[in-house]
Amino acid sequence: MNPTIDNTDSTDNFIFTGTCRAGSGVVAAVTGFLADRDCYICALEQFDDESTDKFFMRAVFRRQGASPSIDEMATAFDEVSAKFDMSWNFHNPAKSVKTLLLVSKYDHCLDDLLYRRRKGEFNMEVTAVVSNHQDLRPMVEREGIRFIHLPVTKDTKAQQENRLLEIIEETESELVVLARYMQILSNNLTEKLSGRCINIHHSFLPGFKGAKPYHQAFNRGVKVIGATAHYVTSDLDEGPIIEQMLTRVDHNCGPEQLVGVGRDNESMALAKAVKYHIERRVFLDGNKTVVFNGS
Repeated sequence: MNPTIDNTDSTDNFIFTGTCRAGSGVVAAVTGFLADRDCYICALEQFDDESTDKFFMRAVFRRQGASPSIDEMATAFDEVSAKFDMSWNFHNPAKSVKTLLLVSKYDHCLDDLLYRRRKGEFNMEVTAVVSNHQDLRPMVEREGIRFIHLPVTKDTKAQQENRLLEIIEETESELVVLARYMQILSNNLTEKLSGRCINIHHSFLPGFKGAKPYHQAFNRGVKVIGATAHYVTSDLDEGPIIEQMLTRVDHNCGPEQLVGVGRDNESMALAKAVKYHIERRVFLDGNKTVVFNGS
């Protein structure tokens, strides 16, 4: 594999991510490679999924005085990766992840993401906010962020999505976040955004998929409600789950009360999922994810 290296020697800290078939010697090969090049490993997490025979690894390391450049290390690592048929990359955590946010009328998830970005909780560069409505334009423009209005109807959906793809390419956005964007993406669009588009669904999936999940939950008399952040796929609300949040409720809560309680779940689950993705903690494992949420 010839990965695109998030290079630059403006920092000495990097993140290694690797996936391959499970087998002996993988950890030793990676850690030995880094140690031989005078790199200090600050954190290391790994997981062997016995159900799929796949191995996942994330290491945070620091280049030191005798370390070669990250480009030189990447070239040299090809020999190691070839031995294990490994998909891998070196990531620079100082490099902001270019992110396009999609919204409709609900503002709580967008507001939370912008707040956390402003406070430096994750290294995200918002390239633009796209919406099929004008309601959130003032909020976005107060932050000095470009707001793009892309209205959509059943008849204009194909053209609207083509323009959306153009915006993603123009802004070089690496990540797309659906922050309560109340539109179903086409199969064509979800395929093109595979592994880099995160949605927040306002239920504890796989329960209560589709529209009005809080009303569905109320009709079933649930005692907990939740929210689920997941990667978008062509199957509605069935993509690989990244993060979920839960809150206990009782018989006193009607649908509107559930909606109010659920806002915090939605905001927190989405924020955690975005943070994990930006920090290279999420690995796709079929229709599941492996999430390293340690150091």
